[in-house]
Amino acid sequence: MSSPVLTLSDIYKSYHKGTSREVSVLNRTNFSVSSGEIVALVAPSGAGKSTLLHIAGLLDEADSGNVFLSGEKVTGRSDNFRTELRRNKIGFIYQSHHLLPEFSALENIVLPQLVAGVSKVEAILRANSLLKKVGIFSRRDHRPGTLSGGEQQRVAFCRAIANQPALLLADEPTGNLDPETAENVFNTLIELTHETGLAALVATHNLGLAGRMDRVIHLERGVITD
Repeated sequence: MSSPVLTLSDIYKSYHKGTSREVSVLNRTNFSVSSGEIVALVAPSGAGKSTLLHIAGLLDEADSGNVFLSGEKVTGRSDNFRTELRRNKIGFIYQSHHLLPEFSALENIVLPQLVAGVSKVEAILRANSLLKKVGIFSRRDHRPGTLSGGEQQRVAFCRAIANQPALLLADEPTGNLDPETAENVFNTLIELTHETGLAALVATHNLGLAGRMDRVIHLERGVITD
């Protein structure tokens, strides 16, 4: 069994409603995701899945507990350290693709690589390779507004893994797509996760898709169960 890429240990997170009422969102949450493993996170609306993904992705901090990336404790580290980890070690995909509308599909994948210090030639080569893998290389020069929803989400996926992260976090990545397109995008997600050795955590309401992942975890009332 591969060693864990992401580990959440005794994560507790709460919010305050009004002046005094504390609402617990995550209550001593524990789980891990290993290299080459794609894990489905299934949760009712408002159960805290977005909060969990934000903590796992170092966009938010827990009230207590620890987050480990590739065995390294990252809880309590500086903002600069966390920003660098997000840039180089974590890829994000959201329900809305969030592509930059003024840039082509290729450029949307090249830009984050340039920010990470990759040379332009190398960034273009990798972007083209990824676009070929997801079957939309012929659309590389098109801007997002001229791409279908499924094509846009495939570009978003390529962008998320362009810097070869160790961890991929996806929040309802097929939620805005029709069933056939969602199936195609999902198949690409599984294939490339296994092929590249990513550790992937995918939040979804689609139980059919969740059941095809390597493992399913449920979040309800702040508690994770298998």
